[in-house]
Amino acid sequence: MANNPIVNMFKVKELRNRIFFTLLILAVFRLGSVLTIPGINATLLLQYFNSFASGAESAFASYMDFFAGGAFERFSVFMLGVMPYISTQIILQLALVIFPSLKRIAQEEGGQQRVQAWTRIGTIFVCLLQSVALTVYADSINQAVPGAIIFDNKVYFNVLAILTVTTGSMITVWMGDQITAHGIGNGISMLIFAGIVARLPSAVYELGKSVSNGDINIVLVIVAFVLFLVIIGLVVFEQSGQRKIAVHYAKRVVGRKMYGGQSSYIPFKINPSGVIPIIFASAFLTFPLQIANSLSSKATWLMKVSAVLNPLGFWYNFIEVLLIIFFAYFYTQVTLNPTEIAKNIRENGGSIPGIRTDHTEEYLQKVLNRLILPGSLYLAVIALLPTVIQIIFKFPPSISMLMGGTSLLILVGVDIDTMAQVEALLKMHHHDGLTKKGLKSRNL
Repeated sequence: MANNPIVNMFKVKELRNRIFFTLLILAVFRLGSVLTIPGINATLLLQYFNSFASGAESAFASYMDFFAGGAFERFSVFMLGVMPYISTQIILQLALVIFPSLKRIAQEEGGQQRVQAWTRIGTIFVCLLQSVALTVYADSINQAVPGAIIFDNKVYFNVLAILTVTTGSMITVWMGDQITAHGIGNGISMLIFAGIVARLPSAVYELGKSVSNGDINIVLVIVAFVLFLVIIGLVVFEQSGQRKIAVHYAKRVVGRKMYGGQSSYIPFKINPSGVIPIIFASAFLTFPLQIANSLSSKATWLMKVSAVLNPLGFWYNFIEVLLIIFFAYFYTQVTLNPTEIAKNIRENGGSIPGIRTDHTEEYLQKVLNRLILPGSLYLAVIALLPTVIQIIFKFPPSISMLMGGTSLLILVGVDIDTMAQVEALLKMHHHDGLTKKGLKSRNL
């Protein structure tokens, strides 16, 4: 029992405090996800969404709801979640690449703090735009189900809803920052992770109900479950793979001391950008999808956009695949800049065996390109799985989204990253890791 990793986790005071703090923030997040905004009749709202057993409306609601942990269909104060923040991050990251002046500001002392401030200010504007679209969406629900909006004064309801939803979204961003600083794991990812996990019980219940009603064959469920386990294994296999590039540092004499003369390596993951491309692609599509679907009753062209961006449609999935590949290359170039890595190697007297020093950057770029393309295509295949499962097996959207796509990658990716952080803290306090052999990466 003394070497039990679970017991050791709660023996270490720092780790114990971080775990309890994370659980407390997640509990508050879940509480806010079930609190309906003022002016909404929760019972009639539930009846409205239950009336859509299938179709574009159901696919849209399920898609928006999954990352918010059921907050969207409840019209809760956290119904937008952290997606506006991620959308703003994407816009700013693109701006830093396009405009060199902004990149110089970001690289200055205190530049990252300024970028973070710009991101939060931009998030407010994105939240305001999305919340305005939500008020129009709520009005369309009220027309379909009279009494869904309690207030007779629409202006009063719209202002109250916009302020409530915007404030709620900014609070979720703040909670994510608190988890990152004082808890376990990346805060924003943990909130998305919690939203997905919160949907598991209802998704399993819905699947069981479909089987008992005879809508889905039990054999298909077994086949899908086996497929689900295989996919998880492949995702873990892919996430833990690394391409290690050996680097040798020459000996240097500084004063009376000798430095260098040792070998190290640069670890490049098979998929260097992790789950970021698929999160970015989903957030990038969520924004226009929500605006188009909410305002489709106001303009014919928005109705067409809403139809094109149907999560079960061809064009939505085609665009998502292209965005995943694009963000895989983009994010890898931002975080693993071959020019910067080659510069650091040369400045420290290092070299890659068999590669001329002036060709280091070219070699690193070549290795990254060979990793990014198959990694991004792998992500794209995983992203398409929910649509394929839903169409072929006729599974409910709630359960099919769990068997692939963004949700599965986030669940596995966040779990692995969090376990690695917990293991590092345990070993820092002279305890064994979570596993006997530790969390090891595969060298390719």
